[in-house]
Amino acid sequence: MLKKVIPYVLIAFLPVLYISSANAQGRTKGMPGQPFEVQITPYKTTMKADGKDTALIAVVIIDNEGRAVESANNLVTFKAMGKGKIVAIKKDDNTVITAPDNGVWKTNVFKGRCDVIVQTTTERGALKFEAKSDSLWTGSTDIQAVWPGVPHPVTNAVYKPHKVKDKILGADISFLPELESRGMKFSDNGVQKDAIPILKDHGFNYIRLRIFNDPAAPKGYSPGKGFCDLEHTKAMAKRIKAAGMKFLLDFHYSDTWADPGKQFKPAAWQGEDFKALKKSICDFTAKVMQELKDQGTAPDMVQVGNEINHGMIWPDGAINNLDTLAQFLYSGISAVKAVSPHTAIMLHIALGGQNSESRFWLDNMEQRKVPFDVIGLSYYPKWHGTLTDLKNNMDDLAKRYPQQVMVAEYTYLKAEVNDIAFNLPDGKSLGTFIWEPINTWEQFFDKDGKTNALINVYPTIAAKYNIK
Repeated sequence: MLKKVIPYVLIAFLPVLYISSANAQGRTKGMPGQPFEVQITPYKTTMKADGKDTALIAVVIIDNEGRAVESANNLVTFKAMGKGKIVAIKKDDNTVITAPDNGVWKTNVFKGRCDVIVQTTTERGALKFEAKSDSLWTGSTDIQAVWPGVPHPVTNAVYKPHKVKDKILGADISFLPELESRGMKFSDNGVQKDAIPILKDHGFNYIRLRIFNDPAAPKGYSPGKGFCDLEHTKAMAKRIKAAGMKFLLDFHYSDTWADPGKQFKPAAWQGEDFKALKKSICDFTAKVMQELKDQGTAPDMVQVGNEINHGMIWPDGAINNLDTLAQFLYSGISAVKAVSPHTAIMLHIALGGQNSESRFWLDNMEQRKVPFDVIGLSYYPKWHGTLTDLKNNMDDLAKRYPQQVMVAEYTYLKAEVNDIAFNLPDGKSLGTFIWEPINTWEQFFDKDGKTNALINVYPTIAAKYNIK
């Protein structure tokens, strides 16, 4: 990812941030077709700290619209810091560089691209990778080097994944109450209407909502306002069900954004030991589920954690502590099932095109007997590779594991992503959730709340895959 410490809500508006910052830092504002940024896509963001494991990082020069600049031949320098090192640079002209030049790893890209191979040490921790070129925006990422250890199962019970019978064409619209509080109105073909029925009219049948522990906290997601807290979630759940739709609830287990680059422990849980944290996870999850159930809006599906391929509730549940992570997941899952036994459980990893890492993570959860029903993937091409990478990964996971597989977040390549997600082998297709289409990235609604042409892709998808 670009800078994993940057919340997605900020990344959504990075073109604006780029321009305002570019003038201050002397970088070009960028023009279509001209080099603007060094984009990096790591094909593993978790590696074994065995001194042998390697990962490929694809490097592409892109323009200010995110398109590859195949004419680029910029000189790019690379650094690997922390628990790993660079071992090679490869280019499509068959050049292979296996040693640094006077201590510096560098090369001119060929047709705008090159690949860098990194290798772990025997120490666990972060491998920080950076790709820099004069006047272009730098690409960087963190890769976690881990000792998987001997797995300890969370239960001795044998679990058969619950099969979700619905085909899902879903949208995460958690920003909606905040936008409405600012006076935003929505309309379709000139008719003002609630955004939720507009989505249903265009083939959507599921809504995804995120929930934070204390978003109103000073360092929370929504200081002083508390958007995406339990009360806002309950209100949205009523609207979703009133529209005749189903919903997925996404527990972040944080007061603010949780993703692979950050999984901040809720302030109220600071200082708690392992046993207390398990109880806090269970109690919070059960409270949310019970209050939703009591008003007749129990979630149809629940995510226990958000983009948790690097763990959750850091540092305790970080990926370096796989047994602890499994126990935390089991606490949340058990609470969901205790309140609502028929609610499906998704585990969500941000690894749309990273097959090796997906298998590593899922194998470790399987070895620890974490019971769940759905594998959810994020897919953003910049961070998760090509459509072919996505297809190959989803196909393999569908064949390899008993769970159904779906795309839990995406925005670009709408028709293509859905075609992949709805055509998995072994009957494992489930569907997709587009991320925040009402106001982010390739959004369905203009700034004045009017639907645009992008929403018209979905009736065709719904008809093609018989979404009901």
